[in-house]
Amino acid sequence: MTGSLTILVLSSNKLTGTIPASLENLKSLSILDLRINNLFGLIPPEMNNLTHLYFLQIYSNRLSGNLPRDVCLGGLLSYFGAMDNYLTGPIPKSLRNCSSLLRLRLERNQLSGNISEAFGINPNLYYMDLSDNELHGEISWKWEQFNNLTTFKISGNKISGEIPAALGKATHLQALDLSSNQLVGRIPKELGNLKLIELELNDNKLSGDIPLEVTSLRDLQRLGLAANNFSATILKQLGNCSKLIFLNISKNRLTGTIPAEIGSLQSLESLDLSWNSLMGGIAPELGQLQLLEVLNLSHNMLSGLIPTSFGRLQALSKVDVSYNKLEGPLPDIKAFREAPFEAIRNNTNLCGNATGLEACAALMKNKTVRKKGPKAVILTVFSLVGSLLGLIVGFFYLLPKHKKEKVSGSTTNIAL
Repeated sequence: MTGSLTILVLSSNKLTGTIPASLENLKSLSILDLRINNLFGLIPPEMNNLTHLYFLQIYSNRLSGNLPRDVCLGGLLSYFGAMDNYLTGPIPKSLRNCSSLLRLRLERNQLSGNISEAFGINPNLYYMDLSDNELHGEISWKWEQFNNLTTFKISGNKISGEIPAALGKATHLQALDLSSNQLVGRIPKELGNLKLIELELNDNKLSGDIPLEVTSLRDLQRLGLAANNFSATILKQLGNCSKLIFLNISKNRLTGTIPAEIGSLQSLESLDLSWNSLMGGIAPELGQLQLLEVLNLSHNMLSGLIPTSFGRLQALSKVDVSYNKLEGPLPDIKAFREAPFEAIRNNTNLCGNATGLEACAALMKNKTVRKKGPKAVILTVFSLVGSLLGLIVGFFYLLPKHKKEKVSGSTTNIAL
């Protein structure tokens, strides 16, 4: 009776213990769903005998050890999810030429091995997430064979080498996350051929300038290039990416000013340009970002006043302008009024109603006093010197006259 069972769904319960090896007796099983439980221990090798599996979900448990080596031996596996466990060892070899595979999620485990040879003929695969493991090697695959891939995430591994230009042949790719690896070199301009919605390349060793081709990604909503070695200036053409919601190019070596064109990104909710070498004034056009919730401009060399247009950023909830050369009043909006001192510290002369800052009226009064101070001292000195000179001149003027009168008086007395 059990041999004819095709569907076994036990997900989202509080099951404990190990996966029983006796599951191999369910020869006709095509759907096995054990996700979101408290299962632990090794995955029994007997699961390799379930050659009719089409849907296998074992994620969000406490499973350890290796994945089944022949999980796709039957050539039918389409949906495989094993993320959020403690799995180790390599990616199963049977996945390399698993042409039936549609969706693969193995993120947040401790999988290891060389990624270079882990995949090959997977023409129907549309979603793959291998993030937060210990995989190494280069992603030098034949990308034209991944014609249906829309999402590829492999962040938080030890992937090295350059981003392959051939990645531009995965023409349906919409989400690409290669962040937190050891990638070097430049961003290939071929990525501009894609229809990316999400591009995350944070925390690598990428260098050079940000290619102009990136700004041709008109559907882009998330762009993360933080913590690399990018140089040159921020491209004003980024203003053409009108659908951007999240933009982070912090912790690089970018110079120049903040382009006014950034202010045209009306969908932007988070902007982080911190830890660069940006200089000059803050573009007043940033005050047009009505949906902006997070703004970080800290650790640059920005100078002058914070634009009065920032008073229109009513959606802003978190702001950091510390470690610049800014002066003058803070915008009178909640984000600045409630900002911690750490978010506004180390500037030239900011003032306003915020923790640790002097009120602008008091600051202006002190400035006036300081401006008058040197002039007052000079006038006082001149006055004292003038008085002293007057006394000296008067003394020497009166002294001869006094002597003459004294001599005349003496002569008169003798005559008498």
